[in-house]
Amino acid sequence: MNVYIREMKAHRKSLIIWCIGMIALIGSGMGKFAGFTASGQSMNELMAQMPKSLQAFLGVGSLDMSTASGYYGVLFLYIVLLSTIHAAMIGATIISKEERDKTVEFLFVKPMPRKRIIGIKLLAALTQVGILSIITWSVSILMVGRYSDGESITSDIGISMIGMLILQVLFLVIGTAIAASTKKPGKAATLATFVLLVTFILSFAIDLSGKIEGLKYLTPFKYFEAKNVMDAGLEFVFVGISAVLIGVLAVATFVLYEKRDLNV
Repeated sequence: MNVYIREMKAHRKSLIIWCIGMIALIGSGMGKFAGFTASGQSMNELMAQMPKSLQAFLGVGSLDMSTASGYYGVLFLYIVLLSTIHAAMIGATIISKEERDKTVEFLFVKPMPRKRIIGIKLLAALTQVGILSIITWSVSILMVGRYSDGESITSDIGISMIGMLILQVLFLVIGTAIAASTKKPGKAATLATFVLLVTFILSFAIDLSGKIEGLKYLTPFKYFEAKNVMDAGLEFVFVGISAVLIGVLAVATFVLYEKRDLNV
């Protein structure tokens, strides 16, 4: 429990900053929706006039941009990006920071096995991911509800948040697996973020070109898109793929870290 409290305190300030950033993103995004609505401009017509590449970048699909939930669906792409970057970075740093900071001997002299320490660290990381997810859900309900004009938004946001949480956990264990396997702990967070950005760019490329639709299984950013989730719910195939990847990467974290020689 001391390790858990220590990890929570160590990442407390960064978590607060990430939460503030998320609140600012949602607040400013929905504020722009209010501005467009007040001006009388048709968001659907405006988006239709944009080049396909820009539409893909903005995440515009079949969503009705004239409604608060539809506009939120477009904003959701960047909410997911922000939350998964946090998850990947916290996963990588929470495993590697003792080696990076040359304090590993102070942690592992404790009378507990490595696997238990890693398990506690994972629990602390999951707690922080969960806190950011709860903050995101709460602010989303508040801000979207403010501009919904009586529209039912709770279920759409709720199902989207479930998808986001799955992606957060997935990128969290990607980060921990990279940190557990790399011999350069100082670069673990950078590598995890690089993997995330590559998959994000791939999802953008898939939207831009219909010829590589089959590659959608290689990028988690295509698993729970708002335009699909809000319309048809979570797809069992993508939930299953995510669950398998999370399980494999979590096991890999324990196994790889148990076997490796630590940089003291």
